Amino acid sequence: MIPYGKQDIGQADIDAVIDVLKSDWLTQGPAIERFERSVADYCGARYAVAVSNGTAALHLACLALDIGEGQEVWTSPNTFVASANCARYCGADVDFVDIDSRTYNLSTSLLESKLAQRSNEGRKPAALIPVHFAGQPCDMEAIGGLAKRYSCAVIEDASHAIGSSFAGRKTGSCDYSDMVVFSFHPVKIVTSGEGGMILTNRDDLYQRLLRLRTHGITRNAADMTELAHGPWYYQQTELGYNYRITDIQAALGASQMQRLEEFVTRREYLACRYDVALADLPLIRPWQDARTRSSWHLYVVRLRTDSIRPSHREVFESLRAAGIGVNLHYIPVHTQPYYQALGFKSGMFPEAERYYREAISLPMYASLSDQDQDHVIAALHRILK
Repeated sequence: MIPYGKQDIGQADIDAVIDVLKSDWLTQGPAIERFERSVADYCGARYAVAVSNGTAALHLACLALDIGEGQEVWTSPNTFVASANCARYCGADVDFVDIDSRTYNLSTSLLESKLAQRSNEGRKPAALIPVHFAGQPCDMEAIGGLAKRYSCAVIEDASHAIGSSFAGRKTGSCDYSDMVVFSFHPVKIVTSGEGGMILTNRDDLYQRLLRLRTHGITRNAADMTELAHGPWYYQQTELGYNYRITDIQAALGASQMQRLEEFVTRREYLACRYDVALADLPLIRPWQDARTRSSWHLYVVRLRTDSIRPSHREVFESLRAAGIGVNLHYIPVHTQPYYQALGFKSGMFPEAERYYREAISLPMYASLSDQDQDHVIAALHRILK
C-alpha cells in the first residue's frame, strides 16, 4: 500500500535521537531549546514554545489569549476537528467561515461580510483561527487587516504549512497574527514523532505559554507572590497543563528541520509531476495563489463528478483496491455529530460540503518515488477514462 503520507527518517535523525538517549537528559533538557530555536529562526519569529502535539499547541494558544465562556472563535469548516475543539476546551463558542472555492482556505470575502454583520449585532469573535490547508497559506495580509479593524486576535493553524511562505515571508513569522501553530505528526512535512509548537513575537504571550505548558508553574521571581524560600522553590500561579515535549522528540525535530528545504523542494517536484500527468483527466488540480509558496503537505484533487461515470466513493475505493492509500481531508467540522448537537446543520457552509463530495488526497510525501507516483497516475487514468 502506497500511503497518502509518511515520515522520512534518515541516519542523521537516528543519530540525533541516540545522542539524547546516551545523554543526561531525556526530557526538559537542551534539545528542546535547540528545536524551538531552529523553528523560530527559520520562520523569522522571536519566540517558540514546543509542546506535546499540535492540538495542545492550539489549546494553549487559546488559553494564552484568555479565550473562554461568552466568547466566540471562528475557524474554517475544512480542517481537522482540533482547529475548532481548542476553543471548546476553553468554554468558548465556535463558528465557521466557509471556504474559498479555489484555495480551500477560509474565504476572506465571506469573513469580511460576516465580521461586518456580526459587529453590527455586537457579536464579533474574540479570535480567528485561519487554517493553511494542504500547505498553501491563507491570505494573511487580508485576514490580519480585518482582525485589526474588528479587534480580533489571530491564531494561524499552520499544522500543514511549515516551509511555506506568503508574499516572501515565511509562515510562522507572525507578521499578521498573535501566534502561529505547527504540528510535527509523522505525516507532516517534518516530524518529531508527536509534537507541536507555538510561535509568537509577543513577550507576554511567550512567558504565559511557558507557564501553561508546565502546570501553570513558574520559577521566575518576578512572577511570584512572595520571595523564594530557597533554590528549590516554585509557584503555581494559574491552572496549566502537562503539555511538555521530550528531548527525544525535540532532537528528532531539530534534525528534521535541517532537511526542511529538501523536503519542500521534493514535494514541489512531485506536485508538478501530478499537475502535468493529470491535466487531461476530469478533475480539478490544486490552484496556487501566485503570492504564496505552498509546502505541499497534501495534493488534493476534486473529481468532476457531473462528467464521470464512477461515483466519488467508487473512485476512492478503486484507488484503495489498487494499493494506493488515498485519504479525504476533511469531513466538514460542522457536520460532525458533536457540532450538530450545538446547532450546526448541513447546508450552512455549502462550499466546504461541495468540496467534501468531490475531494481525494493523493499520496504526497518526500520519499514518494517517481515509480510509485507513476502507479498512482496510471490508476487514476484507468479509473477515470
